[in-house]
Amino acid sequence: MNYSEFPSKEELEKILQRPAEDVSQLEEKVLAIMRDVRERGDTAVHEYTKKFDGVEVSDLSVSESEINAAEKSVSIELKAAILLAKKNIEKFHSAQKVEVKKIETMPGVNCWRKNLPIEKVGLYIPGGSAPLFSTILMLAVPAQLAGCKEIVLCTPPSKDGTIHPAILFTAHLCGVNRIFKLGGAQAIAAMAYGTETIPRAYKIFGPGNSFVTCAKQLLSREGIAIDLPAGPSELAVYADATVPASFIAADLLSQAEHGRDSQVVLISTDKNVLQKVMGEIKTQVEKLPRKEIALEALKKSQAILVKDSTSAMQMLNDYAPEHLILACENANELSESVCNAGSVFIGAWSPESAGDYASGTNHTLPTNGYARAWSGVSLDSFVKKVTFQELTKEGLQNIGSALELMAEAEGLFAHKNAVTIRLK
Repeated sequence: MNYSEFPSKEELEKILQRPAEDVSQLEEKVLAIMRDVRERGDTAVHEYTKKFDGVEVSDLSVSESEINAAEKSVSIELKAAILLAKKNIEKFHSAQKVEVKKIETMPGVNCWRKNLPIEKVGLYIPGGSAPLFSTILMLAVPAQLAGCKEIVLCTPPSKDGTIHPAILFTAHLCGVNRIFKLGGAQAIAAMAYGTETIPRAYKIFGPGNSFVTCAKQLLSREGIAIDLPAGPSELAVYADATVPASFIAADLLSQAEHGRDSQVVLISTDKNVLQKVMGEIKTQVEKLPRKEIALEALKKSQAILVKDSTSAMQMLNDYAPEHLILACENANELSESVCNAGSVFIGAWSPESAGDYASGTNHTLPTNGYARAWSGVSLDSFVKKVTFQELTKEGLQNIGSALELMAEAEGLFAHKNAVTIRLK
């Protein structure tokens, strides 16, 4: 990790810059793929699957027999772990449901707001070296709770044309039976525009590589809804000497192993803590199967010595990390000063991995500083909040003159007349 002491505000801006890449050429490539899928549908999709995944898939749809076979191949222990996670995620997200409240703003004028499900949603689940079946729980569970009528899932096939059994088991467990063997930007385009085989979705969710992320961002420019702008995974930790350095190092590496462009940040008021943690990282990283990936991410990561906890929290709020761990004695107290973060983990016994898998909170979170204004995925992500109003004759009489005056002041006389004609 890179190391710095008491950086100025100007220095800090450079130190905490996210890893960036020139996306102009990437956008051109992704845009070409998306246009092709839009125009040629399944034909284009099959060609890109062969080109990028190195496999010819005769049928994009996953069959019932494939789902049944997958269920048999997943171990009892993993099934139990997935069921536990599902239960916790359901419990947390169910509590986000809201009752409809009718408000009488004045006599005869009633207003209310109602959550209506997004009818068709598309879920993208990465496969390959890290098949993220946990993301199915994070997306399909709230989608089901929200009442989405159609849930489509795309995930890239392996070289033999199959899907990881844990992905199929988890999808089926969550009631998702429309599963397609398709990855990359072509999968995002297929769900956005629809093909002969893959239904069109009104909103698209899920993480992915740079091609997937770029495709989602391009879609948002077209007015097609996505879950949130997402980039490489990131974690910031504020630590003191009360939490073992081995815990902190393990947390930092848990995010560094996500990808070469991931970033982790360690902040402390104690130089000794920073040195111990960096020493632990050197030891622990050697034992990781994804060691090379983690080492690349660590080159872009920072360990920073600050004067006090106030400076640390200000720095962290400016950085707005996807994940924030407060690994310190007064973690609960400090958590009250958090303004910008995707998800916060309080105290020595709250590893970020808990939120990634099974504590109940959602792991689909804003990255790249978007936590300053965006929230992570929740039940709200799968609904539209529609407002209703009902005026009685008395209600319109009570509010009518105000409506007429305001419409006339704006020069919108048809607006005024819609009221006047009723009052007369």
